[in-house]
Amino acid sequence: PMPICPVQENVLQRVLQLPVVSSTCETLQRKYSSTKESHPLMASVCEVYERGVQGAGALAMWGMEPVVRRLEPQFAVANNLACRGLDHLEEKIPALQYPVDK
Repeated sequence: PMPICPVQENVLQRVLQLPVVSSTCETLQRKYSSTKESHPLMASVCEVYERGVQGAGALAMWGMEPVVRRLEPQFAVANNLACRGLDHLEEKIPALQYPVDK
């Protein structure tokens, strides 16, 4: 039988920790930061956008909290199924364990 994700484990956290995903995110973050540093106008636009996204995200989470609480058992089942699927993918696709440049 495939291992079940521990309760505290989150499939999104697992995906973000895969070397291929984390190295891609780091590369994108570096490019985003260097673009902001190189172009002052772009930096101000990006900062306005970032503040808007943070505000919208906080508002959405506040509004969704009661729904999330009610659906928590279903989320736990979906998370376990997704973790099992990720276990299978990691087993079948070893390249997921390497950074993008490899």
